[in-house]
Amino acid sequence: MGGKKQRAVLDGFRVLCAFLVVAIHTSPLLSVSETADFVLTRVFARVAVPFFFVLTGYFMAPHLEASDRDYRNRFLKKIAAVYGLSMLLYLPLNLYSGYFGEGFSGGKVVLDILFGGTFYHLWYLPAVLFGVWFVWLLVEKAGFKRAFFCSAILYLIGLFGDSYYGLASEIPAVKALYDGIFSISEYTRNGLFFAPIFLLTGAGCVREEKVAFGKGVAGSAVLLALMTGEGLTLYFLGLQRHDSMYILLIPLVYLLFQTLRALDGCGRKAFRDISLLIYVLHPWFIVLVRGAAKVLKITPFFVENSLIHYLAVCAATFFASIFFYGLAEYGKTSGKIARISGKERPGVKSRAWVEIEGEAIRHNMEEIRRLLPERTGILGVLKADAYGHGAVKTARILEAAGAEGYAVACLSEAVALRKAGIKGEILILGWTDPKEAGCLARYRLTQTVVDAVYARMLSHRGIPLKVHVKIDTGMHRLGVSNEAYEEITKIFRCRNLKIEGIFSHLCVSDTRKKEDLAYTETQIQRYFDLVGRLKRDGYPVGRTHIQASYGILNYPNLNCDLARPGLILYGIKSDSQDVLYDPDLKPALALKARVALVRDLEPGERAGYGRVFCAKDFRRLGVVTIGYGDGVPRNYAEAGGEVLLKGSRAPIVGRICMDQLLVDVTEIPGVKAGDTAVLIGKDGNGQITCEEMAEKCGTITNEILSRLGNRLLRIYVEK
Repeated sequence: MGGKKQRAVLDGFRVLCAFLVVAIHTSPLLSVSETADFVLTRVFARVAVPFFFVLTGYFMAPHLEASDRDYRNRFLKKIAAVYGLSMLLYLPLNLYSGYFGEGFSGGKVVLDILFGGTFYHLWYLPAVLFGVWFVWLLVEKAGFKRAFFCSAILYLIGLFGDSYYGLASEIPAVKALYDGIFSISEYTRNGLFFAPIFLLTGAGCVREEKVAFGKGVAGSAVLLALMTGEGLTLYFLGLQRHDSMYILLIPLVYLLFQTLRALDGCGRKAFRDISLLIYVLHPWFIVLVRGAAKVLKITPFFVENSLIHYLAVCAATFFASIFFYGLAEYGKTSGKIARISGKERPGVKSRAWVEIEGEAIRHNMEEIRRLLPERTGILGVLKADAYGHGAVKTARILEAAGAEGYAVACLSEAVALRKAGIKGEILILGWTDPKEAGCLARYRLTQTVVDAVYARMLSHRGIPLKVHVKIDTGMHRLGVSNEAYEEITKIFRCRNLKIEGIFSHLCVSDTRKKEDLAYTETQIQRYFDLVGRLKRDGYPVGRTHIQASYGILNYPNLNCDLARPGLILYGIKSDSQDVLYDPDLKPALALKARVALVRDLEPGERAGYGRVFCAKDFRRLGVVTIGYGDGVPRNYAEAGGEVLLKGSRAPIVGRICMDQLLVDVTEIPGVKAGDTAVLIGKDGNGQITCEEMAEKCGTITNEILSRLGNRLLRIYVEK
């Protein structure tokens, strides 16, 4: 929708939770009211860490259900690295606090590393490590439901070692059991008793619908009030050994999370990283703020006033976190050589590559929006790796620009997006084997129903699925005929299919010929007549869409909920045919390669396979490091193909090889090894468009772009 603001509510709330953790350790309201501070820090703020675990479980869910151990291992290594650095960071404070003094032992250090953390707030990191490993083991061995039940039992055990310990300690045998637990881990708030239930709660949220925001807020408020009563009752009865675990904490965090999901748009990696930095760094700034206040003799104001002390710690920690985050991001982008698995990787521009300008895609998105009715949202088409532009990165660009969702050709493309963390609706436009229904559900994908028989096959799998119904209005490819009304209504009655959209495809919307215009109008009329009839008969058709790229350029004013731009998102048209509306599209992609060497040919000498090229006079040839193995059409040379060098056109000569091609640079002075040759894009005042290459090769730009090979590295530039 035009002007729609993207929100990163889940990641934003993560930052708020980090500040709630700071509150737990600074008691902001203590100088005002001990009871008020207890409610804030020992009740309200106790949602913070469980929320972290729920988020982890939510994003881990697809990998957990797919038993993607590589993902798990990468995640655990990352957290272990953070934990290791955090332990080193707090060694000075450990020394200052006397950690290594009386009572210190190697066994204590090992137990602290494994369970409690070597500083009071670091318990969270080993809890994540153990909790994720343990949950993974439970799900693999026992399945999700049994794993959830087991984690609930463990939480109950932990509960009586925490907030309800006063009850458990009345029974000698039970007290002895907990004394044994506390000899290993100081608290039951750890990776065994605490983390698993919240990790699995988050993973389970993937399978469930978001909660309507208004109802969610009201329900969360009621649960928070009840948990406050639970906490205060336990507090005044003196039953608590600790105050991290409440009975109502699980439903409260679950409902809160599902409520925030209803608002969530695109994620913000910066929020995630900054929240972690706030969590890790804030004890240092508690010490530093207190030390500075003592030196400056303003302790009564900055320390004894607990609220000002809290705000000062928050401000110092926040700005330090911003600084370190910026420093880390700068370090990632400023290195000359990228490293993979500890080995040096060749520079991305060492041979041949594709450059994609993100700003051009955003610009094209706005141009498309200007053509469409205000109510029509964008379903960005990411088929064939986003037409060679890189599906994952393009999806993130579109997400930030306000896309309603994405469309892909097949299941594997959709799963790859989910595994990369892409959220929002992903519609599979093509056929998926009904046996893959579990995968569709696991990755929260939306499947196209290609006909009535297929709909029944999907439904018979017994798994609830989201689908869009494809209507054949005259292309006669996929879809149910618009005339088969009874068959279409049967699809709406399939028990396990949730119809979220109905769409068709225009087969000649890219031409302005009289007969094609008439046929397209017929297709449009058939589609809207069917949709209108279904609505009148009470069928919930969901979102409507019929326009792809040329449907937008030639028929932009159709009253649909969605449009499916593909090529035009990337600033490209299929060919040079005229369109009714010609927006200011900017090509986002450039195809470039290096000159490997320059060699001279005397008159009569030949070059290349088959010795096809013959120098009629003195010629200078450049060898360019790209070929048909990278997607350059093999017939491009005979078709008059050229490259740009130093802003001038150089003809391709001879036969194009798998990995190289030859260009005649005789008329371009100064060409040398290492120079950049542009096959698609601009160089100085020169430009070669994808449309030009396609026209010369007798094909369309769709084919040129989808053939660009995987060994061409994608570089995303901002201008």
